[in-house]
Amino acid sequence: MGFPPTRLLYQEDSYLREFKARVLGAVDGLIVLDATAFHPGPHGGLDTDKGFLVKGEERFRVEEAKMLPGGVVGHRVVGEGLEHGDEVIGVIDWDRRYRMMKLHTFSHILAAILYNEYQVLVTGGHITPEYARDDFSLDRSDWKEVLAKAVEEANEIASRCLEVKVYWLPREEALKIPGLVKLADKLPPEVEKLRIVEIPGVDVQADGGPHVRNTCEIGRVKMIRMESRGKRRKRLYYTLEEGG
Repeated sequence: MGFPPTRLLYQEDSYLREFKARVLGAVDGLIVLDATAFHPGPHGGLDTDKGFLVKGEERFRVEEAKMLPGGVVGHRVVGEGLEHGDEVIGVIDWDRRYRMMKLHTFSHILAAILYNEYQVLVTGGHITPEYARDDFSLDRSDWKEVLAKAVEEANEIASRCLEVKVYWLPREEALKIPGLVKLADKLPPEVEKLRIVEIPGVDVQADGGPHVRNTCEIGRVKMIRMESRGKRRKRLYYTLEEGG
């Protein structure tokens, strides 16, 4: 492909709404920048960010950001006119992003509760601005009650206004943290540092996506519905309450 890995600005600051970057070229119809705050979807379970790339007086709508091989992020834009060497300003659709950040942080709290109390693992999931969906390895006759109770517990924890810490650790040091080993073992061996997201006293995970700074920002979350997708696969849909 010939492009260096894209600098992922959303990992440095999840609240970055605008950024400057330079166009490196295009591949498969996707614009590649030297840096981006657009979170690619469905990378890490989150839907794509959307927004604009601004070049002078021209605005190019970003319909999708996509993670390509080699850590390169491509941007699917509407219209033509972006060329190698162009300087652009990226503008994130903040309302869309912020809703996903809230649901993402809530999903960490929810997963921690189910793991700590029932040794349940998350087996899949996806987060959009409208709702989140998680699959759990839950094999109990009272699974609906368990999930409903976990959502209420997660709401109570979120209301405590806990700081969400984000930091980097060397791979070997991170591997010593309980709960990270299984995830870290799935990472390529060339990954030397892991980005850690910690909600003190609640959860600590290796995670590359954007989060809120404080659990108070989440507000309240409500269930939409629950589904049994198999003996050890229970699916939960949830969303932010009105105004979230």
